[in-house]
Amino acid sequence: MHGAPAASAPADNAPGTRDPHGTPATPVVPAPADDAPGARDPHGDPAPADDAPSHPDPHGDPAGGPVAPATAADGSRTPQGDLRADAPRPATDLHKTPGPGPDEGDAHPERAYAGGDHGGPGGRGPAPQRPEPRGGLLMGRPFGVPVYVAPSWFLVAALITWVFGGQLERVLPELGAARYLVSLFFAVAFYASVLVHELAHTVAALRFKLPVRRIQLQFFGGVSEIEKEAETPGREFVLAFVGPLLSLVLSGLFYAAMQTVEPGTVPGVLLAGLMISNLIVAAFNLLPGLPLDGGRMLRAVVWKLTGKPMTGTVAAAWVGRALAVSVLIGLPLLTQSGALGTEAVDNVGMDTVLDALLAAILAAIIWTGAGNSLRMARLREHLPELRARSLTRRAVPVEGATPLSEALRRANAAGARALVVVDPDGKPLSLVREAAIVGVPEHRRPWVAVSGLAQDLTDGMRVSAELSGEELLDALRATPATEYLVVEETGEIYGVLSAADVERAFVKAMARPS
Repeated sequence: MHGAPAASAPADNAPGTRDPHGTPATPVVPAPADDAPGARDPHGDPAPADDAPSHPDPHGDPAGGPVAPATAADGSRTPQGDLRADAPRPATDLHKTPGPGPDEGDAHPERAYAGGDHGGPGGRGPAPQRPEPRGGLLMGRPFGVPVYVAPSWFLVAALITWVFGGQLERVLPELGAARYLVSLFFAVAFYASVLVHELAHTVAALRFKLPVRRIQLQFFGGVSEIEKEAETPGREFVLAFVGPLLSLVLSGLFYAAMQTVEPGTVPGVLLAGLMISNLIVAAFNLLPGLPLDGGRMLRAVVWKLTGKPMTGTVAAAWVGRALAVSVLIGLPLLTQSGALGTEAVDNVGMDTVLDALLAAILAAIIWTGAGNSLRMARLREHLPELRARSLTRRAVPVEGATPLSEALRRANAAGARALVVVDPDGKPLSLVREAAIVGVPEHRRPWVAVSGLAQDLTDGMRVSAELSGEELLDALRATPATEYLVVEETGEIYGVLSAADVERAFVKAMARPS
């Protein structure tokens, strides 16, 4: 069970122990006696009884039956789920907000952590490193941060080229088909300006010693994936404000450059377009609602006034939702009335439909981002409650030559749910993987040594029982694996931490109200 130190190998008649919450320990896997129904010798003579399961799960229940509950960080209990070898494992995002797509969520998401099984039954050696999510075409690593262009960027680049090309046809008709090359250059230059906006966030984050996972350019602008939250409201405000500030600076620079070129020429039109587009980017991002930069600034202000970051998040998120409704209704009305500088129209045409579609997309992004910000804030609020000591399974030390059936019998007697392979001196060598145990049929367990089902321990697979919250996540992200050995400060074995248990705790934390 969770939260108990490793138990030594008990005598055959040792009673089951109790978990830290005082409930009777639940057996892990029953070790069948040689003459028990369903047991087989190496030659497979007796057939299993009709009513005896041949593949019990690691908690001693028949396949498909109930399993032992896991104890979450807050003391509540959550189902372990299906532990068959082919059972799906949930992947949980910690901070990165799940927006319209896996790579187009919150403006400052955090790295996601997801555990899972590595290798089949009987596999050995450290688990392979999970590749870092790319999210598109790698363009470079300014300040050591990878910059990716998402596939959706090519769609918006084509859209900008088409729309801006139509504008050039009216302003510079002599260009002919070459206007689309000029429009494509404008699309690239505009997103280069967006990159500068995101680099401003990145430089500020690095200045505050906040790691940045990557920058991604996508359909509606860019995303700076900052892995940790600012420690103070002042830093949060600066971190959010530098992006719009750089966009305003760029707009001013393009305006100054316009004064040096002839109006009505290709350079003049390009500079005017870049000046206006950066001004729009700055103004849009300064709107005071999450997930926009202005929403983060509002959050910082409320955080400073109340002393509660969650209160700031709630206020900025609801303002963001109000903004989403305003954009959905107001943008088409403004466009149709001519208030944005276009001619007022009385009939419903293609331009009106496109304006309504654009408003709906923007409103959906803002609304979704605001809701995601609330969920991520809730997760961050409960993150310190996730402690290695609370999530750890009781473990039994066994030597590598011990048959799996005997090791499971000892674990059941001790009320343990994990096996640690040790040398004759008691030094831990490897961890027996849960997925490997499930993959061994019951009749073969008396003849399978636990060493063949174990994963060798590496330095990164040893974690302190005192770790919690972000420190625990950092330790698990550094060395992806399915199980980790949890040790006391003295080096004594405390138990085994399963990545699946950590994931379930994250899911539970996400579902809890603030």
